[in-house]
Amino acid sequence: MAVQPNSAFSWIKSSYSGGNGACVEIAVPTAAAIAVRDSKDPEGPRLTFDNSSWRHFVSDVAGGAFDAA
Repeated sequence: MAVQPNSAFSWIKSSYSGGNGACVEIAVPTAAAIAVRDSKDPEGPRLTFDNSSWRHFVSDVAGGAFDAA
């Protein structure tokens, strides 16, 4: 998905963020994309996902797919 994320987006942190600075932020640059960045490096690299990929990722996280063993 070719979206150029920038600082002008409305970036938000998860309500689950602990405030320790190790957070990710998301933005919704278009109706068909989700952008993700590291809150410690707001001008650094960003990833962009289509809605289907993001929905699957969030579902996997909620289901414990990435929990430490």
